[in-house]
Amino acid sequence: MKSGQQKMNQKKRLFSGIQPTGNLHLGNYLGAVKNWVEMQEDYDAIFCIVDAHAITVPQDPEVLRGNIRDLARLLLASEIDPEKSTLFVQSDVTAHAELSWLLNTVARMGDMEKMTQFKDKSAKDGSERSSVGLFSYPILMAADILLYDTHIVPVGDDQRQHIELTRTLARRFNKRFGDKHLIVPRGEIREEGMRIMGLDDPTKKMSKSATSEYNYIALSDDADAIRKKIMRAVTDSEQAITYSNNRPAVKNLITIYSLLSKKSVDEIVREYEGKGFGDFKKDLAEVVVDFVMPLQKKIAGISDEDVTSVLTRGAEIASKIANAKVKNIKNVMGLGSN
Repeated sequence: MKSGQQKMNQKKRLFSGIQPTGNLHLGNYLGAVKNWVEMQEDYDAIFCIVDAHAITVPQDPEVLRGNIRDLARLLLASEIDPEKSTLFVQSDVTAHAELSWLLNTVARMGDMEKMTQFKDKSAKDGSERSSVGLFSYPILMAADILLYDTHIVPVGDDQRQHIELTRTLARRFNKRFGDKHLIVPRGEIREEGMRIMGLDDPTKKMSKSATSEYNYIALSDDADAIRKKIMRAVTDSEQAITYSNNRPAVKNLITIYSLLSKKSVDEIVREYEGKGFGDFKKDLAEVVVDFVMPLQKKIAGISDEDVTSVLTRGAEIASKIANAKVKNIKNVMGLGSN
């Protein structure tokens, strides 16, 4: 009988990462983690806590260390299974930084100047005061993906441009150095759930950096806070509960309801036909509470030793793959003494 690791190696490889920036919320879970849990059944899945991406903006070192462990607990409590997937911290595998530099020599300024997220992320302090890392982090993201001969990258629509950059760099490298040294990955964009919007503003993603606590449901919120936030969520002036792109606030709430209850959108719309937002929001609040409260108990039950064990083992597995890839890339580029 084949081992679980042997079976995994027969599957296409999936890679995805998430930043440990604290205040984890429902949008993080529904936008990424829920899909990861489902996809680990079908792919050789590698999941990375991308702490090197987090430091493109200033971080308190002790807070960052705590956030890394908190995120690992959330992923394990959400049923990311270390027997089915590889889970590790990005900075524990130094090949990420090494390949990022090598890809810097392949990327062009024209590639980077097209990246719209830098303009968005640097808007607060201005591009002159932003770190070079914030400008070039899409190259590190490309390195994250290309290190592992990744076939599939599940991402939100806002990351589409970065996946295209990754594909461009892989093709350019292969053309310059011959043969297919880098696999050209494919982004898998799941439209529903990938962008959970703010409860107070359906035009912007639910965000841990939002100025109002009523923008998001934190996974650390107690039941009363969750109910209060859902009841205060914006809707619109129409009374009927319908699912439409023209009604983004209502659509967002129905999406959350559907993803957590496993009821289809059509079922939910039929269930609340002729009812008002009061009934809908009360029921939605209980659906969210019934999800978050058990998750909090699972998180609390995961020890520091459990986290360390999983992340150490994951880094060992990832390092073997990543170091071999970097060695190959350096060789074809003519680097090294032998």
